[in-house]
Amino acid sequence: MTAHIHAIGTAVPAHDVHRTFIDWASERLEGRERALFLRMAGRSGIEHRWSVLKHPEAGSTQVDSGGYYGGAMPPTSERMATYVREAPELALKAIADLSSRADISGITHLVVASCTGFVAPGIDQIIARRLGLAGSVERTLVGFMGCYAAVAALRVAHHIARSDSDARILVVTVELCSLHLQDAPEIASLLAQLQFADGAAAALVSSEPGGIAIDRFFAATLPDSDELIRWNIGDQGFVMHLSGEVPGRISAALETPDMRRAILGNRAARDIPSWAVHAGGRSILDAVEQGLELDGAALDASRRTLRDNGNMSSSTLMFVLAGMLASASPVDGVAVAFGPGLAAEGFAITSI
Repeated sequence: MTAHIHAIGTAVPAHDVHRTFIDWASERLEGRERALFLRMAGRSGIEHRWSVLKHPEAGSTQVDSGGYYGGAMPPTSERMATYVREAPELALKAIADLSSRADISGITHLVVASCTGFVAPGIDQIIARRLGLAGSVERTLVGFMGCYAAVAALRVAHHIARSDSDARILVVTVELCSLHLQDAPEIASLLAQLQFADGAAAALVSSEPGGIAIDRFFAATLPDSDELIRWNIGDQGFVMHLSGEVPGRISAALETPDMRRAILGNRAARDIPSWAVHAGGRSILDAVEQGLELDGAALDASRRTLRDNGNMSSSTLMFVLAGMLASASPVDGVAVAFGPGLAAEGFAITSI
């Protein structure tokens, strides 16, 4: 049996903070660094990034009573309190969007991916309770895997669907990246933070034919790359380290036979019409396009997601897939995401 994604619902918070962040960040830099930051922001390919943080009042840079953008950065404990309050709400909003696209009754399994917060009982239990799911529903929580966590969550659903023909699996990704804003005047940190935003997605997966079939899951880790992408838990949130070497390393890796074989299977890149690539940033998408020698339109779905939402960590790939499902065009290709490791994870996608 093969697992199928029947529908995907998506949700973002109400507050577009992209421009606010650019103004705030640029004020923390001077001279050539400030000019470089603004130039990179203009070339980022991002127009909107959404956050659960309150939108600033007119003439103010304060976006949250906890001090974001306007004072002392809140401690990790306060950020986690916001996560516990806001993450389930955003996840439920995505599930409501899913329910408008597919019948989600009879859920037997719940798989949740999230790397931007911790709580116990877990966010999976909070979501299950808020949805009124039976206590017998089997839950799996995928935590702290980063941008390819959606692949891991769908892989769990894939294995469940293949082993149980009656399984109806709800897969949820929810990330509140904006909670981890860092008061760092270094341009490297500010450019990394420029990418990230909040978002949630929910998918219905089963072995029943329909939607997009997912199969041939793969994973590949680049050697000597574990320091390139890191999240460390600090006293003031989760501190992201995103090396400027990442795009170059990805592009070079994609030119090697082993990485190409993992991602492409037995096909040539030029023969694959559909690409759902995690929109980790414009430089990441450019690296994939260059490394696999794709044509200029191959990553349009990913670039639209980046433009409209930024990088929402694990939810980003789900947004790209949602756009493909909403399109009338047939799907035949590969979904892939890059994250800590440095690793690539993904799967084959085919319309049914």
